[in-house]
Amino acid sequence: MASTEVERHTGVDVEDVPSAQWGWSKENRRLQQVGGVIAAVFLLLMTHGNHQGHVEDWFLIAGAALLLGFVARSVYLGRNSDTR
Repeated sequence: MASTEVERHTGVDVEDVPSAQWGWSKENRRLQQVGGVIAAVFLLLMTHGNHQGHVEDWFLIAGAALLLGFVARSVYLGRNSDTR
Protein backbone atom coordinates (compact mmCIF):
# COMPACT_ATOMS: atom_id res chain seq x y z
CA MET A 1 0.00 0.00 0.00
CA ALA A 2 1.27 3.48 -0.83
CA SER A 3 2.23 5.77 2.01
CA THR A 4 0.30 8.98 2.58
CA GLU A 5 3.27 10.71 4.17
CA VAL A 6 4.50 13.80 2.41
CA GLU A 7 8.24 13.95 1.93
CA ARG A 8 9.47 17.40 2.93
CA HIS A 9 12.40 18.92 1.09
CA THR A 10 13.91 21.69 3.20
CA GLY A 11 16.82 22.77 1.06
CA VAL A 12 18.90 22.39 -2.02
CA ASP A 13 20.67 19.10 -2.57
CA VAL A 14 24.42 19.54 -2.14
CA GLU A 15 25.07 17.04 -4.93
CA ASP A 16 23.14 19.20 -7.40
CA VAL A 17 24.52 22.54 -6.23
CA PRO A 18 27.89 22.28 -4.44
CA SER A 19 27.72 25.90 -3.20
CA ALA A 20 24.62 25.04 -1.17
CA GLN A 21 26.94 23.64 1.48
CA TRP A 22 28.01 27.20 2.29
CA GLY A 23 24.49 28.62 2.06
CA TRP A 24 24.97 30.44 -1.25
CA SER A 25 21.86 29.03 -2.91
CA LYS A 26 19.29 31.00 -0.96
CA GLU A 27 17.86 34.32 -2.11
CA ASN A 28 18.69 37.32 0.02
CA ARG A 29 15.53 39.41 -0.06
CA ARG A 30 17.06 42.35 1.83
CA LEU A 31 19.96 42.59 -0.62
CA GLN A 32 17.53 42.58 -3.55
CA GLN A 33 15.51 45.37 -1.95
CA VAL A 34 18.57 47.51 -1.29
CA GLY A 35 19.74 46.92 -4.86
CA GLY A 36 16.34 48.01 -6.17
CA VAL A 37 16.43 51.23 -4.17
CA ILE A 38 19.99 51.98 -5.32
CA ALA A 39 18.98 51.37 -8.95
CA ALA A 40 15.95 53.68 -8.58
CA VAL A 41 18.12 56.42 -7.07
CA PHE A 42 20.57 56.00 -9.95
CA LEU A 43 17.72 56.39 -12.46
CA LEU A 44 16.59 59.57 -10.72
CA LEU A 45 20.15 60.93 -10.73
CA MET A 46 20.26 60.38 -14.48
CA THR A 47 17.54 63.02 -14.95
CA HIS A 48 20.22 65.63 -14.34
CA GLY A 49 21.95 65.74 -17.68
CA ASN A 50 22.63 67.72 -20.79
CA HIS A 51 19.55 66.68 -22.77
CA GLN A 52 17.16 69.32 -24.10
CA GLY A 53 13.80 67.53 -24.01
CA HIS A 54 12.11 66.16 -20.95
CA VAL A 55 10.77 62.95 -22.49
CA GLU A 56 13.80 61.10 -21.15
CA ASP A 57 13.13 62.48 -17.68
CA TRP A 58 9.59 61.09 -17.69
CA PHE A 59 10.79 57.64 -18.71
CA LEU A 60 13.47 57.67 -16.01
CA ILE A 61 10.99 58.83 -13.36
CA ALA A 62 8.44 56.21 -14.44
CA GLY A 63 11.10 53.48 -14.36
CA ALA A 64 12.25 54.52 -10.90
CA ALA A 65 8.65 54.62 -9.65
CA LEU A 66 7.98 51.17 -11.09
CA LEU A 67 11.13 49.82 -9.48
CA LEU A 68 10.27 51.36 -6.11
CA GLY A 69 6.78 49.88 -6.44
CA PHE A 70 8.28 46.41 -6.83
CA VAL A 71 10.52 47.00 -3.81
CA ALA A 72 7.56 48.21 -1.72
CA ARG A 73 5.56 45.14 -2.76
CA SER A 74 8.47 42.91 -1.78
CA VAL A 75 8.74 44.58 1.63
CA TYR A 76 4.98 44.29 2.18
CA LEU A 77 4.80 40.64 1.17
CA GLY A 78 7.90 39.82 3.21
CA ARG A 79 6.40 41.24 6.39
CA ASN A 80 3.07 39.50 5.88
CA SER A 81 4.33 36.08 4.90
CA ASP A 82 3.79 33.09 7.14
CA THR A 83 7.09 31.51 6.19
CA ARG A 84 10.43 33.25 6.30
